[in-house]
Amino acid sequence: MAIKQKLLDQLNARREEALSSNCGEDKIAARHAKGLMTARERIYNLVDKGSFQEAGMHVNHDVRGFGFEGKNLPGDGVVTGIGLIDGRPVTVLSQDFMVSGGSLGSKHAKKMAEAMAQARALGTPVISVNDSGGARIQEGVKSLAGYGQVFRNNVLSSGVVPQIALIAGPCAGGAAYSPALMDFCIQLRNNSNMFICGPEVIKAATGENAQPEQFATAAAHASVSGNIHFVAEDDKHAIEIIQKLLSFLPSNNQEKPPHRLSSELRLEPDEGMNDVVPEDGKTPLNVYKVIERLVDAGEWLEVQKDFAKNMVVGFARIDGIVVGIVANQPAVKAGCIDIDASDKAAQFILFCDSFNIPIVTLMDVPGFMPGLAQERGGIIRHGAKVLYAYATCTVPLVTVIMRKAYGGAYIAMGSKDLGGDVVFAWPSAEIAVMGAEGAAKIIYKREIAAAQDPQAKFKELVEDYRDKFSNPYLAADSGFVTDVISPAETRYKVALSLRSLMTKRVITSPKKHGLSPL
Repeated sequence: MAIKQKLLDQLNARREEALSSNCGEDKIAARHAKGLMTARERIYNLVDKGSFQEAGMHVNHDVRGFGFEGKNLPGDGVVTGIGLIDGRPVTVLSQDFMVSGGSLGSKHAKKMAEAMAQARALGTPVISVNDSGGARIQEGVKSLAGYGQVFRNNVLSSGVVPQIALIAGPCAGGAAYSPALMDFCIQLRNNSNMFICGPEVIKAATGENAQPEQFATAAAHASVSGNIHFVAEDDKHAIEIIQKLLSFLPSNNQEKPPHRLSSELRLEPDEGMNDVVPEDGKTPLNVYKVIERLVDAGEWLEVQKDFAKNMVVGFARIDGIVVGIVANQPAVKAGCIDIDASDKAAQFILFCDSFNIPIVTLMDVPGFMPGLAQERGGIIRHGAKVLYAYATCTVPLVTVIMRKAYGGAYIAMGSKDLGGDVVFAWPSAEIAVMGAEGAAKIIYKREIAAAQDPQAKFKELVEDYRDKFSNPYLAADSGFVTDVISPAETRYKVALSLRSLMTKRVITSPKKHGLSPL
């Protein structure tokens, strides 16, 4: 005996209503005209075809009164479930702006919290698409409690499974804190915003005439606030970024990254790397040229490229091994580490360590950024974050000192004393407390002052100091440098080191957690 057709028809009708967000084709077409996908289209384009299994399709709202009687909010404005990306399971949460503006109600939040809890249990990455008008006012404190449940699950998932947020529409007020608690945040260049207080509130509270493009857009967050890690031109581009990012990440903190080891390690030198180093020590080195020759072709994804450009971070493969790259960029601010660069590097290092990703550090740093604004802004506290991040690392740490390595910044950038496993130095490396010019002025102050030609004497003593102290061999003699290598040897030396360090194990002292300088 077959099931009653009436029941099947009822099921299909409910599914159709949910799948269309209870909207007509005209509303969907209007959304497409803006260049935006629907909540489900985003999921279907993200995951492998036919792999998405939705949970909670038939959930509805919990509003009492306010004209919501008999009102249907399919899924309560959020689509949740599990799909596959390149055959790997992922948990996806996609807010549906076409359902009551994607507003967060109690059941909406419950679906998100349960999905994240399940992701931790299953060890699957979490991808959250944020497209919401914020808390559902009609539910009052229930909606606020819902945000609390979401935030708590963000925190519980931190360091357990990778969390990726996409800002694909409005994300205002408390809603912005869930993306902020996640590991990586992508924002659409157009048709999206993220802020705590809008222009009207800012005007009322402070008298300032702030425009959204100054603080809420992808461009502002990418270059000024540093709140996001990637800018996407549209939904399709955002999906490509997520897929590329996941290709470098393990599914959880118990797994190794998806290495693609070759059967043979290429050991030939790359003579072109020698040409990357400027002959004149005062000419800035472009670290991107080093990265290009160091990593496998096509295997580089820069993170936060528009923020704190004096520090470059990103994921790559070197001889098939997934690594996190942390590099000073001498072409910007001479490579000095400032407040923003400190935060950028520390956050990235801690992520890599949490998810078993080896770190390769490229050092060319004259010091921490001087200046009143930096001192008053807390460069001591922010700079300490980098020290803390490296010192807590248990993953393999390979460092290449390219040129300048001065003072506390040298220690901070993955030095051997901070935990570096292998530290290489190029012959052009200058490892010292400070630059030769500054050191000579202090050490040889009297000799310079007494000289018939102080300027000529100064130049002579600078060169003498540089020859004696600002070179890699003194550090190598003391064991602070593993080996001095030519730039041409860098790629295969680093690759060989990474291979040998893959079995690294560190047993840490029992403690609840460290107290990072926040």
